[in-house]
Amino acid sequence: MSVYEDAEIGALQGGSADLGQYLGKAVLIVNVASKCGLTPQYAGLERLHAQYAARGFTVLGVPCNQFMGQEPGTSDEIAEFCSATYGVTFPMTEKVDVNGDDRHALYGNLVGTADAEGHTGDVRWNFEKFVIAPDGKVAARFSPQAEPDSAEVVAAIEKVLPA
Repeated sequence: MSVYEDAEIGALQGGSADLGQYLGKAVLIVNVASKCGLTPQYAGLERLHAQYAARGFTVLGVPCNQFMGQEPGTSDEIAEFCSATYGVTFPMTEKVDVNGDDRHALYGNLVGTADAEGHTGDVRWNFEKFVIAPDGKVAARFSPQAEPDSAEVVAAIEKVLPA
């Protein structure tokens, strides 16, 4: 089953994020926040996006305000911050819950996958990463502390690149 099934989500700037467009691509889905100690990871995420975009890869940022209120902004504020501060060009969705009773269906499809330490279930913090293969299945999960351009994350992405 594809993680995109039954998981409609809006784009940050309105309209649908159309998750179906990612079938056939490698994707790194990351719950992001603008006021977190890990926020500088945006720079690494943008580098990955730029480096592998021509090979059928994208980063998909998913803003979330569930971790100590570290993503309090409106959609426009989030977009402006990401663009002005980190030059973000990768797509972003609307702000959603990744845990709890209101967990978005996309994350309901993601959190059953274990990371290298065996953690499954709730997202632990901002910037938890999920590598999605072109068939829409989760290929790897990484903790929030894993840097986007770490050898482990890059290897997982390169393993599933379609082109």
